Amino acid sequence: MTEPEVIPVDSDADDPMEGQLDGPRAWCHVMYGLHAVSAASGILSSATIIGAFVFGWPSIIAVIINYVTRDKVRGTWLASHWRWQLRSFWFAALWLLVAGFLAFTLIGIPAAFMVIVGTGLWVLYRVIRGWMALLDRRAMPMPPSAAVA
Repeated sequence: MTEPEVIPVDSDADDPMEGQLDGPRAWCHVMYGLHAVSAASGILSSATIIGAFVFGWPSIIAVIINYVTRDKVRGTWLASHWRWQLRSFWFAALWLLVAGFLAFTLIGIPAAFMVIVGTGLWVLYRVIRGWMALLDRRAMPMPPSAAVA
């Protein structure tokens, strides 16, 4: 009986670690996973998605990992994922603050509710889109001014 031929999935001579899941790419998966756990806990509990995302320990740990490790990916395609995750977290925190201010007025309560729901859906979109791009080894879109820096 003959042995089946083993064909490498994507052998790229430029990067010997291409098929490996270690180093910065692994950390990026961990961070997306932590953000996803926070968002899922908002869906599955009495908390909101955005509340769990901003105040949940998994997301806070992911942001700390992000800040500690971002110098290791500077200048690579992974830097766009670090930026994507940080911007997702801080913009979600900003919109949660806006919703909090809106909730102080009786008229603003429905608007605050809409902001919370909309931002929660936006957070889910950002985590899913970012993680899917990472799985495909694609960089996240960045504004032209950020790509130069």
